[in-house]
Amino acid sequence: MNGGASGSDAVAGLLGRAVEAGLARRWVGLAAREGGAGMCWSAGGSQADGAEAADLRFDLASLTKPLATATLLLLARRDGLDLGQPVADLVPELAGPPWGGVTVAQCATHTAGFPAWAPLYAGGCGRDAYLETLRQVRPVAAAGARVEYSCLGFIVLGIALERAGGADLGALFAELVAEPLGLADELGFAPPAAASVAPGERRWYVEEGLLAARGVAAAAPPALAGTAPCDDGNARGLGGAAGNAGLFGTAAAVARLAAEYLPGGGELLDAAEAELATRCRTEGLGQARGVGWQLASSPGCSAGPALPPSAFGHTGFTGVSVWSDPGSRAVYVLLGNRLHPSGRTPDLHPLRRRFHVLAGEAIGEGARWGARD
Repeated sequence: MNGGASGSDAVAGLLGRAVEAGLARRWVGLAAREGGAGMCWSAGGSQADGAEAADLRFDLASLTKPLATATLLLLARRDGLDLGQPVADLVPELAGPPWGGVTVAQCATHTAGFPAWAPLYAGGCGRDAYLETLRQVRPVAAAGARVEYSCLGFIVLGIALERAGGADLGALFAELVAEPLGLADELGFAPPAAASVAPGERRWYVEEGLLAARGVAAAAPPALAGTAPCDDGNARGLGGAAGNAGLFGTAAAVARLAAEYLPGGGELLDAAEAELATRCRTEGLGQARGVGWQLASSPGCSAGPALPPSAFGHTGFTGVSVWSDPGSRAVYVLLGNRLHPSGRTPDLHPLRRRFHVLAGEAIGEGARWGARD
């Protein structure tokens, strides 16, 4: 199949079938190459949703991890934050065993040894309560020994960035990242409840199940008053802004920030910063990880055969994903919320991999990355 109308129709059909199959009630996809307008597709939704696809913000879940690392890179530039320094230099509550020797870079590459997840809010909400709970968490591996994907490590990283930058993570991200790129109205933490946001879970189905499996009696933290609720309990317990989750954004905004990491950098990140974040820093440790980003050479990742091993990207538990190909300078964004309304979690990797194939054919060589229509 060649690019153009037929390729675009194929992507539209793919997303329509994803709605019919119940993978999510609404999908928005975007694919483009750097330098000009890309292509956007949507499926599902209704007039009652009150939002055009291009304006609809989704709960980005763990896309927060790589996207918010722009804050880390810019604090390193502005304030001299050293990725090799112990995180306890910034978060002294974690000094001493077992976390005192863990570095900022190890948190950012999932090699610190933190477990994948724990309901930190069960011990109380807020940074002080979270850090007290984290002090008592036992490592699942020695620091630097292997990649162990961890929301907890990125929660620690987010608190460290707040200490380094002297402001909460939401404010730092807005000041250093979203506002300079002109994305303040499309990408950020804790958007107003009145914003055009794709709906998430109607109840706390997923985390209720996780809590029950652990025998933990805890209520889901409420969303910050007047804001759209994110589908992550630990982020809610920090007011909706954490290093692991909490960002909301449009497809165009996600693509715009992801493009900053392409070779050579962009308006915000310079070439060295982009290269630092997207080169593999975990050789021989089980997965290929950069600073926040996963590389397509990681076994079983969602990139699929359309993208080379050097591609970098990430997924989010709600159903979102972004992947970038540094060779063709293409960015692929697929946003949906599979948790709405009942907390179902179907496997989305086949959909993502097929989307990359068809969207790549649709944009061909003629389209270039840039602003939406």
